[in-house]
Amino acid sequence: MRSDLRRREPKTVIHLVQPVDGGVARVVTDLVRAQTANGMRAVVACPSGGWLERAAAAAGAEVRLWHAERGPGPNLPWETACAARVIRRARPDVVHLHSAKAGLAGRLALRGRLPTVFQPHAWSFDAVGPPGDRLVAGWERLGARWAHRVLCVSEAERARGELAGVAARWSVIPNGVDLERFSPAGGVARRQARAALAAVHALPQRAPLVVCVGRLCRQKGQDTLLRAWPRVTARLPEARLALVGEGPEGNALRSAAPPSALFAGHSDDIQPWYAAADVVVLPSRWEGMALAPLEAMAVGRPVVLTDVGGARETLPPGHAPHCLVPPDDPAALGAALAALLGDAERRRALGERAAAHVRAAHDVRGVADACGRLYRELLNGEDPGPEAAPEPREFSAP
Repeated sequence: MRSDLRRREPKTVIHLVQPVDGGVARVVTDLVRAQTANGMRAVVACPSGGWLERAAAAAGAEVRLWHAERGPGPNLPWETACAARVIRRARPDVVHLHSAKAGLAGRLALRGRLPTVFQPHAWSFDAVGPPGDRLVAGWERLGARWAHRVLCVSEAERARGELAGVAARWSVIPNGVDLERFSPAGGVARRQARAALAAVHALPQRAPLVVCVGRLCRQKGQDTLLRAWPRVTARLPEARLALVGEGPEGNALRSAAPPSALFAGHSDDIQPWYAAADVVVLPSRWEGMALAPLEAMAVGRPVVLTDVGGARETLPPGHAPHCLVPPDDPAALGAALAALLGDAERRRALGERAAAHVRAAHDVRGVADACGRLYRELLNGEDPGPEAAPEPREFSAP
């Protein structure tokens, strides 16, 4: 008992974050909101220019400026020095690095001198592709020695890292969502959301609606979705598709889109889009565990996902035959969307089970509690330390 009483509690955690938009920013915002509600001092260090800094501040975090570009480049030494300075001034008990760039600069800056958690949010070598993926995977194998724990959001993400030869001390904590913000939306809420969105966008209130929330980029696969969409409208000519988000592929996607596709741009509040949807889709090429499908399911909407990363772990039992398709397969994606849009009873049943599943397994408060336990383990020396990583296994290059 005395040993337990002497255990140190983490009082301050700093989250070093890049990118500052999309799912990573939403994950960090929800996490720091829950952490500050638990009495922890949460500091978010990130570049300016995205919505993370204001969202994190509204969630109760202290926000510090970290000058860093999204990708690696010649400014990396300066970005690493800046990260070291920001971390030192925050005087944290634990450092939590989010995504590839923060993981790169943060681990180079600290080299294991403070309890360090690295959360990849999908592996960087999957994003790069050949031939650069070998170099990036090599860095991840090296950098693992400077993380006390590599935190994955799905068993699939952890297995992908092991396959690439990353020898780490692993933890798996699935993503969670704010269940107060994303609550089940029934028929009245759907009609209200449709009416509100129709006042801003050219969106028919009664048309079957598919919504895709995500950064407009190759990872999220909106190009595959647009190739699949004619298969949907061939069966349901009145159907509409709304793409919510911005990104580097925006212009190319807009030029290839049919008139029945709406590009809604970035939204600070995406809950109305989920409430208005009949089906939510995310046709990603790679993921750890995407946040948007969890949010949509919390609202009570069925989702259609590509079978990558933690998608199978996201879905409730029995949903895969209706909700999971191969990546880069427009025919399968279009067929799955058309089948759900044409079957209101199935949508209702899948949506109800999805909402119950998220409430049972993906509450962000549970994620914050699990992260707190992980921080305590590291702070109290219950981890062997970053130099005690297991030997790399035999691996196949990504």
